[in-house]
Amino acid sequence: MKLLTGYLLLQTAGLATALPPKLEDFKQKAIDSGVALKALNGIALAKALTKFSGTCTPSKVKYRREWRTISKPDRRKFIAAVKCIMAKPSTLPPGEVPGAKSLYDDIVWAHARRSGLVHNSGTFLLFHRYYLHTYETELSACGWTAGLPYWEWGLDITGPHLSPVFDGSDTSLGGDGEFIPNRPPFSIPWIDPLTPEIIIQPGTGGGCVKTGPFVHHKVRLGPFNMTETFPVEPEDGRGDNERCLIRDLNKGGIERWASFRNSTELILGSGDIFEFHVNAEGDPRWLDRVYWIWQMLDLESRSVSSAERSRLLCDMKADLASDRTSLGLARGSTSRLVLMLLWKTASMCYLISRRES
Repeated sequence: MKLLTGYLLLQTAGLATALPPKLEDFKQKAIDSGVALKALNGIALAKALTKFSGTCTPSKVKYRREWRTISKPDRRKFIAAVKCIMAKPSTLPPGEVPGAKSLYDDIVWAHARRSGLVHNSGTFLLFHRYYLHTYETELSACGWTAGLPYWEWGLDITGPHLSPVFDGSDTSLGGDGEFIPNRPPFSIPWIDPLTPEIIIQPGTGGGCVKTGPFVHHKVRLGPFNMTETFPVEPEDGRGDNERCLIRDLNKGGIERWASFRNSTELILGSGDIFEFHVNAEGDPRWLDRVYWIWQMLDLESRSVSSAERSRLLCDMKADLASDRTSLGLARGSTSRLVLMLLWKTASMCYLISRRES
């Protein structure tokens, strides 16, 4: 509660230059309940509102909001924009990726083709920031002009299948997959062969999605070999492998890695970009939100100049020197890395609203 009071003071007294909070500023209950994370988002937002410059102005900024805070009519508008992207034809050169039939497939491929490189490099956070920006731009062209929604995982760690994001209604992103019993656990290998695999037990689905707006959506690309650690494009998964949308909502993963405590400790326990990078994983929308909060809490030391000085991953210096990254799409595929460290460039102008409920 102490930090919520501090946030209100920041807003009313204009003290958005206050020093970043520390983990010990919060009581354990506030961390586990999400009160602390909500306060951190509020402080970050208050600080960000003092940093507008150039063509990124309060009248032009997009607000990225949690799914629950978006009205049902607006959720339907967002879903319609996603379907619009799915209906647009692929822009990739013919034959390059036979399974890419739509612009949505192109966006899926953009992530798959770079995963082996960016997930093991200093461009990890910046790539995903630009990836989301690209998707947000395509949504805007399809009528969704607000910011890209995010999902507050911490609210649903005990039952993601009950979340309004996945409850199967026409205002959700579809329900869980059909339940398939007696499935084996899922294992995720580490890059280091000496580190034991991560074992995740089956969730509440496993089969085709049977409810919601995307029940008829056909997946074509993949499966991809995501254990490949070399910076090469995957050969497997390019073909036209039409199948249903499969989903297996699983509380085990988000209970372990995406609780309110996980997010709060990631933000307040990362002293520099290296620590934040090493400890960060998850849905890109969730990840960029947490990265944005961390960055906004001390923007002066967590923007371009500090990133160039910090001891990032071993190849970050080279990544910044080359100063470019590509999504591999047919258009709008290149951006300066130093600009992606910022959130208020002319094209990438957004704020992340704190959860109000």
